[in-house]
Amino acid sequence: MTLKQLQHFLAVQRHASFTLAAREQSIAQPALSISIKNLERQLGVKLFLRHDRNVILSDEGKVLFSYAANIVQQLEDAQLAMSELKGLVKGEVRLGTPSMMGSYFFPDIIMAFKQRYPKLKLTVVDAGTQSIREMLLSAELDVGVILNQNVPPALETQLLLSSQMVAVFSPQHPLAKQALVNFEQFFENDLVMFKPGYFHRDFIDAACEAHNLSARFAFETNLLTMILKIVGQNFATTALLEIVTQNEDSVVGVPFNPAVHLDLALAWRKEGYLSIAERCFIDFVNEYMNSRGDTSL
Repeated sequence: MTLKQLQHFLAVQRHASFTLAAREQSIAQPALSISIKNLERQLGVKLFLRHDRNVILSDEGKVLFSYAANIVQQLEDAQLAMSELKGLVKGEVRLGTPSMMGSYFFPDIIMAFKQRYPKLKLTVVDAGTQSIREMLLSAELDVGVILNQNVPPALETQLLLSSQMVAVFSPQHPLAKQALVNFEQFFENDLVMFKPGYFHRDFIDAACEAHNLSARFAFETNLLTMILKIVGQNFATTALLEIVTQNEDSVVGVPFNPAVHLDLALAWRKEGYLSIAERCFIDFVNEYMNSRGDTSL
């Protein structure tokens, strides 16, 4: 079993196609097929099964997958570490953040970081916290913002921000003038929500279950600007972090009764190699938050 065979195996698994995998690996498809057949012969098992027009992992292939992914990632981490010892800094941080944090929390931090480290590249990915967790575990992201609860053992976390979740209304909505709103009042309204997988949607689903209530989803979108427009025009209501309503005049945030607070954390892989750029970013966020006196890492 060779590293190249494992890379070929993982490529086929990613694309569910020998053709696409061969294109990614920059080899001819027959050569990739031979590589997989040789691996299957060496292991004495069949790794892939035909399913419609795609190929899927067999039960034996699923067992190999977890080992292969870890082996390849460990090697890539080792190569990066050795490169940095020679002064070849990776120079990129891949950050995953939900829309609310990406729009209202990180812009100033990212610009300040870029000013201090102009040669380092920041790639920001907008995704739900569940997706960010999975992308961190699969090494598609270096650092990400997740809910600081039920954290997988493979991830390291440090508290980033504690924020209140508030009901959000148009200024013309009758509940906008209340000091507090309970869940029964909130769920009497049509809602505009992110799709499942985003922490604000997870909060709504959990609240429905906890209080034995039903939600009326009139709109569903991951576009925060659209959500704010819909709420501002009084077509629906929603629930967002207080940081959003503090920065938007078109909507009004009303705390829930009882109050709802969420802890958001910066996370990265425990066993993964943190490059110089990634360490610089984590340290910089910590420094930036401390300088402002905010809840920090």
